[in-house]
Amino acid sequence: MTIPKVALPPDVRLETLAVREGLPHTPWGENSEALFLTSSFVHPDAETAARRFAGEDEAFVYSRFGNPTVTMMERRLAALEGTGACIATSSGMSAILITILSLLRSGDHVVCSNGVFGSTIRLFQDFARFGIETSFVSQTDAAAWRAAMRPQTRLLFAETPSNPLTEVCDIAALAEIAHAGGALLLVDNCFCSPALQQPARLGADLVMHSGTKYLDGQGRVVAGAVCGPADLIETKFVPTMRSAGMSLSPFNAWVVLKGLETLSIRMQAQSARALELAHWLESRPAVERVHHPALPSHPQHSLAMRQQGGQGGAVVSFVVRAPDADAARRHAFSVIDATRICSITANLGDTKTTITHPASTSHGRLTEAQRQAAGVVQGLVRVAVGLEHVDDLKADLARGLDALATA
Repeated sequence: MTIPKVALPPDVRLETLAVREGLPHTPWGENSEALFLTSSFVHPDAETAARRFAGEDEAFVYSRFGNPTVTMMERRLAALEGTGACIATSSGMSAILITILSLLRSGDHVVCSNGVFGSTIRLFQDFARFGIETSFVSQTDAAAWRAAMRPQTRLLFAETPSNPLTEVCDIAALAEIAHAGGALLLVDNCFCSPALQQPARLGADLVMHSGTKYLDGQGRVVAGAVCGPADLIETKFVPTMRSAGMSLSPFNAWVVLKGLETLSIRMQAQSARALELAHWLESRPAVERVHHPALPSHPQHSLAMRQQGGQGGAVVSFVVRAPDADAARRHAFSVIDATRICSITANLGDTKTTITHPASTSHGRLTEAQRQAAGVVQGLVRVAVGLEHVDDLKADLARGLDALATA
């Protein structure tokens, strides 16, 4: 027995894969993907059960490590990322955790950008007590990544664009550095999604996601995933999942599946709104600096446009003007508190625009020195643009920004 595949033409495009890839219909002929809410699966006899548990027959055995709805989501995301396989996890952070547990051991070394999500930094730091050391380097300086390599380096971890400064690293250059040193390159593709960027096509070995963000797209569920070569996923990640069980629930997988169907059109629309808002923010007297990859002022603008299909994504960050750090924090809070449309939450990727103060939320557990190294200053505000009318978003931010300008 093998788990069947959907019969699709070999040359269908990303938008079609996002709607059609998965598993074939059940005998009932449902048009929407079936939701399999079951913990276990029934076998015709004890001998068949034994073969299936031993992996001699390909079949669903137990939903901790295999479920039809989860498999549909995994196959669809792998197809969008252009990889051979995918393993779904309970959250984006658990996707990083399963990577560490599957690939690294005591004595190994990791090179990671110092501009990644705050919890990612903390997780790698926590593993130092198990003998896995991490060197944090500049997101955009390929020479710094190369200089940090050691004989024990097994993994390079990059997030591009970074959270929250939208710094962009050269994926192909990092892949070359990793492979020359016998290491793997993992790229967190959360901000772009495969609708804008496919890191595996640029040389990345693994691609991870917090499916909580743009893959779901409406802030409904928590999910994660790692995409990569089929042999690596099957031999390294699946055994860890069977033992550790950081599994994605079938319901959450089904929600992400439905989110993937609209991923491309959402990312196009939200990216366009974000760019217009970024241009507007650059004109505001109370704003010191704006971060968005599609702005010509962005330091990695040209690279971002090459890697991201000419689009900058939906996240805009900006720094309010202030004489010192204490004033900057007060000013940032006042801009956030003046909004009436934006949702004050650290999540992103929603159709509803969200706004947050990274230094006290997503990066709040880091030391001030770590935040400074990552560029997360007290005056920084992050806006993840949704699908509201952009003029309404401008008016929402103008309430606080105009008050600062006239204060």
